[in-house]
Amino acid sequence: MTDPAVRRRAWQARLAHPAWSATPNPAHAALARLAGGFDTWVITQNIDGLHQRAGSASDRVVELHGTVQAVVCVGCGDRTEMAAALDRVRAGEADPPCERCGGILKSATVMFGQPLDRAILSAAVRAASASDLMIAIGSTLTVEPAASLCAVAAEAGAHLVIVNRDPTPYDHLATEVVREPIGTAIPRIADLLLSVAAGER
Repeated sequence: MTDPAVRRRAWQARLAHPAWSATPNPAHAALARLAGGFDTWVITQNIDGLHQRAGSASDRVVELHGTVQAVVCVGCGDRTEMAAALDRVRAGEADPPCERCGGILKSATVMFGQPLDRAILSAAVRAASASDLMIAIGSTLTVEPAASLCAVAAEAGAHLVIVNRDPTPYDHLATEVVREPIGTAIPRIADLLLSVAAGER
């Protein structure tokens, strides 16, 4: 953060970040569909915004590690769109400063060594503890405190379903463990849940 040369390189790297060309996959779309039948929260460690692009409501997505879609000033805390900052880089600003205070801009992501936002983590804990079903998807469940949300949900009485290729430290708490690929497992699970919900109406 304190080295202007590193910041300039970081801005150039952001111009070609794979998030700009990434598209939601069938699992993202399936999770968005679930909101049509259930009170659904998406708690994610991903920073790419693909859940929202797939149709999940922004106010129901808890981004534990922040988002690459925005920038934040480390001086005054002003938050703006990443796209606008990248436009400034393309226009010739190698290290665009905050337009409000002139401070350093960084992506609105949680960097290594930086603590999670307490309000965001609290929202995730509230969602986990109020859930009837938690589906942990494609995570090794070794990064804390995110992984412990599985225990929060299970201890509150929720069913825990883990969809992951490899064993996790929370498999013993799970009602079900699914080892098939996420792109097929999540649409299948979503279709099953939605059909059960439709039958109960």
